[in-house]
Amino acid sequence: MNPISSIVLKMSESPAWQRRIGGWRVTRRVVRRFMPGEELDDGIGAVRSLNERGFSASLNPVGEHVHSEAEAEAAAAQYVTILRRVRDEGLDSNLSVKLSLLGLDLGAEVAVANLTRVLESAAEQNAFVRIDMESSGYVDPTLRIHERLRGRFPELGVVIQSYLKRSAADVEALAAKGAAIRLVKGAYKEPPEIAFADKADVDRNFAELMERLLRDDARAAGVRLAVATHDAALVERGIELARQRGIDANLEFQMLYGIGRGLQEKTRAAGYPVRIYVSYGPAWYPWFMRRLAERPANLGFFLRHLFG
Repeated sequence: MNPISSIVLKMSESPAWQRRIGGWRVTRRVVRRFMPGEELDDGIGAVRSLNERGFSASLNPVGEHVHSEAEAEAAAAQYVTILRRVRDEGLDSNLSVKLSLLGLDLGAEVAVANLTRVLESAAEQNAFVRIDMESSGYVDPTLRIHERLRGRFPELGVVIQSYLKRSAADVEALAAKGAAIRLVKGAYKEPPEIAFADKADVDRNFAELMERLLRDDARAAGVRLAVATHDAALVERGIELARQRGIDANLEFQMLYGIGRGLQEKTRAAGYPVRIYVSYGPAWYPWFMRRLAERPANLGFFLRHLFG
């Protein structure tokens, strides 16, 4: 990871920097490039617009690390409300959830109870829910909860991060079970002992994991792969592999709202489904800073507005 990205990730964890950067008027203007707003209505409006343009979506109300069971239960209720709005308005959108927002820091059973409530609502609506992956300390409990609930709720997916050195082994286990996997690079600050520090190594591992998940045995097991990247070379590699193997199902590409719009359109025009990850909410600061750290173009966009 380059030094600037490392600094930005450190700033994402700082309450002092949050107060400082969050108070800048220009910050809010730039945030609107990557996030439609702070209310559910903003997220719903963005999904409706994307659907009209031929894109699917996944709604993500930003937030993490609650400190009480009441907050965790409120987050579960918020997720249920989102599912109902999507159903009532006939929209094409999945739901992304964070286990730390559902109380994982308070104990696995708290998170399981709240996630079960969300998944029961999703099952009534034939909706798909994906558990977002958080920092490395959450990987094992997240995978255990995913495995525990997936038998009861087959429309439950999970995320794998290619910058973690352990991910090849995790992919092997998930592929054998036919999991629905969203493959990302990863955007948390991690020590070099457990994460690849060099971008080239992260990209290489991403390509290898993508190829592994498109092999015949993984597809036969029922793996559904979402390739989530704005790296045009990796998108092209995914399309090339799909064409070589005659894959026209169980593969979609996912990108973030407001980022790489040309690549989004190009990928959809190539005949592959593209799902846009739409984040919204007042707790935008950590999410926004991780987006700046993971792509130099995002940081450059922010700095141009800051000094312009």
